[in-house]
Amino acid sequence: MKDKALHVSIGGGKYRGKKLKLPSLSTTRSTKSILKESLFNTLQFDLCDAVFVEVFGGSGSIGIEAVSRGAKHAYFIEKDAPAFGVLEENCASVDKTCFTCKRGNAFEILPKLIPSLMAPAYVYFDPPFAFREGMDDVYQACFDLAQSLPVANIRMLIFEHMHSLDMPQSLGSFVLQKTKAFGKSALSYYM
Repeated sequence: MKDKALHVSIGGGKYRGKKLKLPSLSTTRSTKSILKESLFNTLQFDLCDAVFVEVFGGSGSIGIEAVSRGAKHAYFIEKDAPAFGVLEENCASVDKTCFTCKRGNAFEILPKLIPSLMAPAYVYFDPPFAFREGMDDVYQACFDLAQSLPVANIRMLIFEHMHSLDMPQSLGSFVLQKTKAFGKSALSYYM
């Protein structure tokens, strides 16, 4: 019998080709590989020995790839219990010493996590797109959260979002550097 679990592969770095499980697509959305490749081409060598935070962790594929490409540690925040189980399993299958998984509400955990980090972090927001029930205001909530974070502990804020979303030019002290579209999705970078 064939394995019906969904998978995604790490695209580059020391774990290249490693398969990661994906949680149910009814609770999470997988990042397109072209978008992921563009993200890591943009960050390239800046990730070396950096800290990476994936705010809505899902499978952990972005943070795990960041470590694969040179980040020293990745933190994940995931609220959904089944997705969190997949996230922990994926981290353990790679190298659990490089990852910290936190289960719960990102809007409560992230403000406590950022000040505790030993180095400035790349913070990656990939909230559930607004078409999901109860997610109508998720982007505004993320923008408000980003503005409240301590600037000294953040190298860059990165948002994966619907291309049609009008992104703010600034989020507190962080200024929009560029937005790159990939079909219905886009990445926006703030420094």
